[in-house]
Amino acid sequence: MEEPFYKDGLKFTCKQCSFCCCGFPGVVRLTQEDLDRLVEWSNLTQEQFLQVYCRRIENDDGSTFLSLRDLSNNSCILWENGGCSAYQARPVQCRTYPFWKSVLQSESTWKEEAKTCPGINSGTLHTKEEIEAELSKMN
Repeated sequence: MEEPFYKDGLKFTCKQCSFCCCGFPGVVRLTQEDLDRLVEWSNLTQEQFLQVYCRRIENDDGSTFLSLRDLSNNSCILWENGGCSAYQARPVQCRTYPFWKSVLQSESTWKEEAKTCPGINSGTLHTKEEIEAELSKMN
């Protein structure tokens, strides 16, 4: 089996630029574990949290999944005062960025993502093992 392009690791440190959280419509898929953590963080009931913070999105096959809402300015509903209001409880999708299958598909997809994320290719070197551990969290 061929080694992935990131076999020697990749550098990434979040620069808190907010680009991945603000300014354009997005989808933040929520797992049950994400929902449980966020409900606890919010001190709301699950029903209340769903009503205030979530929306259902339909797939092409008619099935649906749970996502966080966007604000009217297209920012994530959890974004406020320059940061994530639920940082310690943020969803796994947010926790694992940029170590997503779509971003790590090839060196060119990594480089393309780096055009919009100043944290990519700077800061902490993450080993192949660390990257693959992050990838496995999204399954």
